[in-house]
Amino acid sequence: MNTVPTLNSSEARPVPFPIPANVYAETVVSVKHYTDRLFAFRVTRPKSLRFRSGEFVMIGLPNAEKPVFRAYSVASPAWDEELEFFSIKVPDGPLTQHLQKIQPGDTILLRQKATGTLVLDALTPARRLFMISTGTGIAPFASLLRDPDTYERFEKVVLTHTCRDRAELTYGQELVAALRDDPLIGEYADRVTLYNSTTREETPVMGRITTLIESGKFYSDLGIEPLNRETDRVMICGSMHMLHDVKELVEKRGFVEGSLSSPADFVVERAFVG
Repeated sequence: MNTVPTLNSSEARPVPFPIPANVYAETVVSVKHYTDRLFAFRVTRPKSLRFRSGEFVMIGLPNAEKPVFRAYSVASPAWDEELEFFSIKVPDGPLTQHLQKIQPGDTILLRQKATGTLVLDALTPARRLFMISTGTGIAPFASLLRDPDTYERFEKVVLTHTCRDRAELTYGQELVAALRDDPLIGEYADRVTLYNSTTREETPVMGRITTLIESGKFYSDLGIEPLNRETDRVMICGSMHMLHDVKELVEKRGFVEGSLSSPADFVVERAFVG
């Protein structure tokens, strides 16, 4: 794990191309590389940007006359003065092949509208909230876990994070460990349960989350009752394969997909990074 020093100056480096209209130009504050595939970074937040915890924005770099933009969930909560993101590194990705090289002081472009389906307002009230994630799909849940509104609406929160290797779980482990010291939601930390699994490197819990749920191991490991539409709500974010399988799994149990216009039992985020 490698942390690039935090920016000491508020001055961004000069950019080679004009900033497009209706786009924020923000400064990279810090960068942290977790593995050769995953990294997190924080940038200054536009004063006029408003978003719900769990939403995503379109990110680009000022490295071309027509920059490439991709969807990134905001990992910081809506009240944070900075914006945090958690990204995969794609060697030939149109954006991430360049984004993974950013340093404090560099400029990041943000389109001026946040959107997304992983918001609390798209769910009806219940007792437990399950956040199902793989890889960088944990990012919107990092936002929601640090939002007091989550704990106003749900008594218990279960976050699952499945990755290939043990090191890729570090971001989520650090996130949950830090909740206890968070000045806004520290009192709720005991209401959060983290359930990790890996699919390649051997760890105490191995397997795809759908397999673990359907086999009952997920419930027995945590000592909890199975998913029930009467008591539970589900948020899903990660690989396209996982999204499809978990969506099918909860629909078989009678869960109905919700939206801002029609809140219901579960929501899925289909935006992904490339």
